[in-house]
Amino acid sequence: MIEPRIPIDEEQRLEAVRSYDLLDTLPERDFDNLTLVTATVCDVPISLVTLVESDRNFLKSHYGIPFNESPRNTSFCGHAILDDSSIFIVEDARKDPRFVDNPLVTEMNAIFYAGVRLINSDGYPLGTLCVFDTKPRKLTSKQKKALIALAFQVVNLFEAKKRNRELMVIQNELKEKNEELKNFAGMVSHDMKMPLANMIITSDMLRSKYGQYLDDQGKQYLEYIKQSSFTLSEYITGMLEHYESDKTASLSEEVFDSHDLLEDIIELLNINYDCEINLPEENIEMKANRAALEQITLNLITNSLKYNDKETIVIDINCWKERGYYYFTITDNGVGIEKDKLKSIFNLFETVGELDRYGKKGNGIGLSTVKKLVNKLGGDIEVTSEKGKGTTFKFYIKKTKKKPPKQLKEN
Repeated sequence: MIEPRIPIDEEQRLEAVRSYDLLDTLPERDFDNLTLVTATVCDVPISLVTLVESDRNFLKSHYGIPFNESPRNTSFCGHAILDDSSIFIVEDARKDPRFVDNPLVTEMNAIFYAGVRLINSDGYPLGTLCVFDTKPRKLTSKQKKALIALAFQVVNLFEAKKRNRELMVIQNELKEKNEELKNFAGMVSHDMKMPLANMIITSDMLRSKYGQYLDDQGKQYLEYIKQSSFTLSEYITGMLEHYESDKTASLSEEVFDSHDLLEDIIELLNINYDCEINLPEENIEMKANRAALEQITLNLITNSLKYNDKETIVIDINCWKERGYYYFTITDNGVGIEKDKLKSIFNLFETVGELDRYGKKGNGIGLSTVKKLVNKLGGDIEVTSEKGKGTTFKFYIKKTKKKPPKQLKEN
C-alpha cells in the first residue's frame, strides 16, 4: 500500500476546506439525494461526498455505508485529489500497487473506485464525489459524464451553502445595527422633546413679558424660534412613530367596527375648517390590529387635510372585505402629486416638495411609516393622483382568521 502524498499547497487547501463549515456537520437531504442519484446512475452499492481533511476523510454524505469518516492515509480520495484527470478510476484495487494491503480493500472489499475532484472557485480540490463497488468493473462513457456533472452540482451546493451562511451573518449584523440605530434614535428623540418644549414655552414667555420692548422684527424672530421648534418636534414625533411601528404592528388583534374606527379618528383630528368626510356606506366588523390600522388611516386622512387648497375639503373613504383581506381607499380633492413623485413618496425622508395649507413642508416620514405598517399587516399600498385635482390611496391588510371552536371531547 502506498499512502497518498500531501499536496504542496496543503495549508491553503485545508483553509479552503474549512471555509465551507461542512466538517462534522449532520447529514443533509440535498447531499444525500445527490449520492443516491450517483449510486443509481453508476449502478454501484456505495456513493460518497467526501472532504479530505488533514488526517481524515470526512464523508458529508454516505450512501451504502454506516460511518462518516475514515483515515486519510488509507483513503482512495487522498490519491484522487492529486490526480489532474477529469475522473480518477481504479478498476481493480487488488492489482494496483497503491492499494494492495489497504484495509479498505482487504477488510471492506473495496475493489472498484471512481472519484471526481470537487474543485472550488479558487482551484483547490476539497474532496471528491466518488463511488465504490465490491467487484472489478468499468464505467460507461455516459456514467463517467454523469459522475462529472453530478460532482459539479455538489460544488455548486457547497458554494450556495457558503453564500447563504455569509448572507445570514450579514443579515444578523444588519439586524443588530438596525436595532442599535432604532434604540439610538428613540433615545435621542425622547431626550430632545423636552428641550424643544422648553424653547416653545420660553418664546411665548419672552413675547408675553418683553413683547412691549421688541420691534416687529424681534417678535418675528421669536415666532421663527417657536415655529422651528414645532417643526422639529413634529419631525421627532414622526421618527419615533416610524421606529416604534414594529412594536405597533406586533400588538394583538381585536374586534371592532370600521365606522367606530373612522369616527374616532375624525374626532381626534378636531377639524376646525370647512370639510366633508364621507364614510363607507357599509359598516363592517373587523378583526385586526386596531392600533396599527388607526395609525395608518390617521396619517392618510391627515395628509388629505393638510395638502388641500380647496375652500371645501372633500374626503371619500371606502372599506370592504374581499377574499381574506380588508381593503381601504381614501380619496381627496387636494393638490395632487406629480407623476414622477408617485413611485418615491413611500421612501423614508422622501417629500414631494409641496407646502401644506399652513405653509409647512413635509418631512417624508409619515408615508414611509404607513407603508411599513401596511406591509407588517400582510398587505400593500398604492397611490394614484392627478395634479391639482386630488389623490387616492388604496391599501389592504390581511384579515385575521378566527380560530375554530375546539371539538368537544367524547365522554
